Amino acid sequence: MTTDRIALCGLGQMGLPVARRLATAHDVLAYDISEGRRALAEARERVTTTDRLADLAACDRIVLCLPNPAVSRSVLGDLAASIGRGTLVVETSTVLPHDVRECAELLAPAGARVLDAAILSGVGQMDSGAATLLVGGSAADIDAVRSVLDALGGAGWSRLGDLGAGMAAKVVNNGVAHAVMVVLAEAFAMARAEGIDLADVAAVLERPDGGLLRPLTHRVMERVARGDYEGGMPLEAARKDSTLALAMAQRSGTPLFATQAAQSVYDLALAAGLGRADYAAVARCGRAGAARR
Repeated sequence: MTTDRIALCGLGQMGLPVARRLATAHDVLAYDISEGRRALAEARERVTTTDRLADLAACDRIVLCLPNPAVSRSVLGDLAASIGRGTLVVETSTVLPHDVRECAELLAPAGARVLDAAILSGVGQMDSGAATLLVGGSAADIDAVRSVLDALGGAGWSRLGDLGAGMAAKVVNNGVAHAVMVVLAEAFAMARAEGIDLADVAAVLERPDGGLLRPLTHRVMERVARGDYEGGMPLEAARKDSTLALAMAQRSGTPLFATQAAQSVYDLALAAGLGRADYAAVARCGRAGAARR
């Protein structure tokens, strides 16, 4: 038996805003193990809560917003016996691509399907309707839950590919963000030690030809994507600049970790004979390592 309601499992830090956004377009039946979280959700118009997970199986569209992959698998394992054929599960929890595919295999005998809709944005953006979704799954399944994706992805959503692609893109994005955070912390520590105003450094970094955007827009998208490493700034020159950064930090007593690790990649690339190639050729070191594995 199905209803026109959207089921939601998980009313945590992100789950509660998800419930609010869903309720802008649908009636919502929400479940959480916490009575307090259910009470908060009940205060929202068009949201009804239940203390029985099994009740969610009455809906043919189920959104998951849970803390980790193990909880998602457990929830779907409990629902598998009663979930209706043709049910679509939208996984918004941050999990790995293979976790989404494992959940799809778990539900396949019941005739239910899964797609991933990774939430790129933060809690505040979801709450205000300015979140972005990264989606993976078949075009037909995605089209069937378009209204759900529209409600959650107020700033837009994109299909990145087949099942798991959305989660893969988010994990890549988060890995970059967290690594860049360490590099930026080190950069600002160096700047502070040299008496440079942090706002001035930020203004330099965010320029189109600055240290944040230029590696992405030019080195990755124009060179790495095309495999074009001829001309440009030689890798050996980039390594020299990196060495200067390490030397300046050493003189001021500023410890560097991520920047030092990056220097090691330039050392390896130079040893591999890539010194005269554009410094985007460091990407070839990563591909070679992947091929060996």
